[in-house]
Amino acid sequence: MKAAEIREKFLKFFESKGHTIVRSSSLVPANDPTLLFTNSGMVQFKDVFLGTETRPYSRATTAQRSVRAGGKHNDLENVGYTARHHTFFEMLGNFSFGDYFKRDAIHYAWELLTRVYQLPPEKLTVTVYHEDDEAYDIWANEIGVPLERIIRIGDNKGARYASDNFWQMADTGPCGPCSEIFYDHGPQVWGGPPGSADEDGDRFIEIWNLVFMQFNRDAQGNLTPLPKQCVDTGMGLERLAAVLQHVHSNYEIDLFQRLIAAAARETGVSDLAHNSLKVIADHIRACGFMIVDGVIPGNEGRGYVLRRIVRRAIRHGYKLGRKRPFFHRLVEDLVGEMGAAYPELKAAQQRVTDVLRQEEERFFETIEHGMSILDAALSELAARGAKVLDGELAFKLHDTYGFPLDLTADVCRERGIGVDEVAFDEAMARQREQARAAGKFRMAQALDYTGGKTTFHGYDKHVFDDAKVVAVYADGTAVPSLRAGQQGVVVLDQTPFYAESGGQVGDQGAIGNATVRFAVSDTLKVQANVVGHHGTLEQGELKVGDVVSARIDAERRARTARNHSATHLMHKALREVLGPHVQQKGSLVDPDKTRFDFSHNAPLSDDEIRRIEALVNAEVLANTPGIARVMPFDDAVKSGAMALFGEKYGDEVRVLDLGFSRELCGGTHVQRTGDIGLFKIVFEAGVAAGIRRVEAITGDNALRYVQDLEATLAGAAAALKVQPAELAPRIAQVQDQLKALEKELAQLKSKVASSQGDELVSQAVDVAGVRVLAAQLEGADVKTLRETVDKLKDKLKHAAIVLASVDGGKISLIAGVTTDASQKIKAGELVNFVAQQVGGKGGGRADMAQAGGTEPSKLPAALSGVKEWVQAKL
Repeated sequence: MKAAEIREKFLKFFESKGHTIVRSSSLVPANDPTLLFTNSGMVQFKDVFLGTETRPYSRATTAQRSVRAGGKHNDLENVGYTARHHTFFEMLGNFSFGDYFKRDAIHYAWELLTRVYQLPPEKLTVTVYHEDDEAYDIWANEIGVPLERIIRIGDNKGARYASDNFWQMADTGPCGPCSEIFYDHGPQVWGGPPGSADEDGDRFIEIWNLVFMQFNRDAQGNLTPLPKQCVDTGMGLERLAAVLQHVHSNYEIDLFQRLIAAAARETGVSDLAHNSLKVIADHIRACGFMIVDGVIPGNEGRGYVLRRIVRRAIRHGYKLGRKRPFFHRLVEDLVGEMGAAYPELKAAQQRVTDVLRQEEERFFETIEHGMSILDAALSELAARGAKVLDGELAFKLHDTYGFPLDLTADVCRERGIGVDEVAFDEAMARQREQARAAGKFRMAQALDYTGGKTTFHGYDKHVFDDAKVVAVYADGTAVPSLRAGQQGVVVLDQTPFYAESGGQVGDQGAIGNATVRFAVSDTLKVQANVVGHHGTLEQGELKVGDVVSARIDAERRARTARNHSATHLMHKALREVLGPHVQQKGSLVDPDKTRFDFSHNAPLSDDEIRRIEALVNAEVLANTPGIARVMPFDDAVKSGAMALFGEKYGDEVRVLDLGFSRELCGGTHVQRTGDIGLFKIVFEAGVAAGIRRVEAITGDNALRYVQDLEATLAGAAAALKVQPAELAPRIAQVQDQLKALEKELAQLKSKVASSQGDELVSQAVDVAGVRVLAAQLEGADVKTLRETVDKLKDKLKHAAIVLASVDGGKISLIAGVTTDASQKIKAGELVNFVAQQVGGKGGGRADMAQAGGTEPSKLPAALSGVKEWVQAKL
């Protein structure tokens, strides 16, 4: 039974039992920052189990794509070395949300395995939690499993509920016993039943886990029955396929065999059992689906996990002798294998291919050098009998050559060598500390502040009249006061000034009273809740304890707010137009523009830019009010607010609803979308592999941009003596005329060159039977020089020719040698002889060659030496 049929039979079976077939969720968990990747089928139903979300169904079934390659759930290092570990796998599951419980779950599982998949009942062994008499009785008395094949699994180390057969979602919350179903591969395979001393063997393989969420665990560890008992099951498709296809290793199933064959094709390997082919086949699945779900290779978070997997696959291809990009070529095979079950994979085929090709090309630039360094180090270790690679070298490979630590460890493991990961971590920590020390906030970080926090009033006030100076700094040191002319940092107890954060620049303005004025040039955070006002005291003396008025530059703030609000709308529009894979990778919002970096693998087309602009401007015209609310983080993400992965959020967050956008944001914004005014994208480009950048302007900046554009257009139209609307056809007409004139000019140059060539024939001198000619043609371009040389070769028959021209200090040289003479005289050597004397170099074929130079004053002497050079060759 093929893997696709196994998947389909599972879903259809549970659909026949009243379950709703729910599509696989993304590998990037929605609204769950606690997980790096979706690692099981229950992830998308987590809030349903917790009771904070309801669905229109109480029974569900899924085939959930899952990844275990980062964070707590990480199988990466085992892939390629065991029969059943994968970075990517499919989890088949059925779920009950307060509907059926143990009896139905067990009966469904047994019916599916023994009747639909027709597994021999005598091959199946089950486990239950040792206190779960209910599940035991169902297996024994209703299903009829012999008692010797029903195994009670106890607690570990005597701690109650600390058992492989007692499942819990977290330290507190829903939990309960589980029942696992094992397939017996037979006595020819080493291993014992679960719970025995030999349970780690491969004879008994777990294929299905039935989790019965029965209790709620409180902080003290007490268990109370849940008002709605639930079922969560998980069965690995790959493991089940291995059983049904009568093979021992998951890599022998049909799905993997086709991908392994594709990997062999691209690497030129004939041994289909080679472990490296298994690694490549596994990794193309993980990488393909990660990219489908919006992850791109990067240096942190999910992007770094993807980069590690890609580079591990490349290294295994390199090990097989593949020294140029190959991995991206497997995407087509992956789509052929899994595209029917996952249409989103087929739809994203080109984008996935492009992302992988770019990452491959980037790594192949350094892998050869890095591998040579690693190989040399491992050979030296082997010669000494040492068993641990220096962590500093591992860090150098990571930092300079892009080798993730686990890739280096992978290579070392094949040689029986370990890696000093402690030293690696220390080197990594030093680099991070140095990077922080060199960052923009070094001035703020150096301030030794121990006072209270600053209360921010800037969301609704531009001026705060009764602020108190609580600290003053000059040259990074606390001082009692500042005097006129001094630069420093002022900390207030209350302020309307926004400190740079979340991509938005800090406010400018002034602090003072009747006798004092401190001009604020920037506002930065001293600590998380402490604002530092950076600037210069222009008059008076500013002392700790002074009461002052704090006033921001309101016009500058308004422009910044327009751009910041437009950023939120643009982010939403980018996802609408380009797809949900778009994720913010950086931003800068100031009074002049918004600059936004995001994950996308291709330049934006003119049509896409117009559609994005149209969406944003439609929200502007709707003039809806912006609504900001402070709420718990979990409530915010459950409401659909976009949280940026990698950003640090507190327990309480500010959620901004603006038009069709909802994001977590602490910045300052317009009151209504209409306040943004005109929105215009003015720049789009790539800034890194898989990262695009757009810049946009709003309000009066956008108006000024359009007016300047109109003025330029009007000037161009006036120069061509047409109306602006007629400019395009007029330019096309001028271009046609220009092409005609260029063609006419080329013909005239050819005629002039031909006439000059006729005159030059008489200047050729005979050197041992070869006619030698070296001359300068006035006003000739390279094409004309080449044509003239060809004509002279025809006329002179046995010749060596060098022609030159000078245009604005730049020399063009063409050398030509007839076939009979080229045995001793090479045109490339001849032209290089002249070029080296005039500040240039060149070369080419034996019969025709080209060069250049930059010293026209030396050209006559260089040409005069050609005769002697030829004579020496003959």
